[in-house]
Amino acid sequence: MIAAQDISGLILAGGRGSRMGGVDKGLQSFNGMPLALHTLMRLQMGAGVAQIIINANRNLAAYESFGVPVWPDGMADYAGPLAGFLSGLERCKTPFLMTVPCDTPLFPLDLVPRLAAALQAEGADIAMAAAPEPGKDGHVRLRAQPVFCLLRIELLESLLSFTQAGGRKIDAWTALHKTALVPFDLPHDDPRAFFNANTLADLQQLENSPA
Repeated sequence: MIAAQDISGLILAGGRGSRMGGVDKGLQSFNGMPLALHTLMRLQMGAGVAQIIINANRNLAAYESFGVPVWPDGMADYAGPLAGFLSGLERCKTPFLMTVPCDTPLFPLDLVPRLAAALQAEGADIAMAAAPEPGKDGHVRLRAQPVFCLLRIELLESLLSFTQAGGRKIDAWTALHKTALVPFDLPHDDPRAFFNANTLADLQQLENSPA
């Protein structure tokens, strides 16, 4: 069993927020508090990680006011989520790193233990969440949620090589390693759990959606 003290949580808040008009997405309000702070508190409620860090590239003092370390990307020009993964793996002091985006505020409280159990059971290097999503044909299929990953820190060298070669897509990198896909499709799982707010309208819709 992978213990909580062996896992660090990394909140990804380092993007441009392009589809939100360039605002700092992690600082946008959701139910009266910044998205990144809401994500931080939800990770704490889940009690699956030993420490939490925020990956951010601007307004660092605002993020630091949440009381946890803030790690900017080491790569230039808002290189995407993998730059956040890399920043986390370079500094992580625990055997595992859990990545969570700041814009998906209803992610499951039991996210970390379920991914940890699957990673261990399958002897995988990575565990990735997957959630049901209706397709255009009306059929519901599981869709991978690549920003929700539990990673072994030994993957640092692989990710460094991948990004130095120009790689930027999470799924292209995770495909190089044994990855456990973990479905969140049980009867008690919230169908809104992995709904991410790309726009301010998405955020408002999520705020107003019934529990």
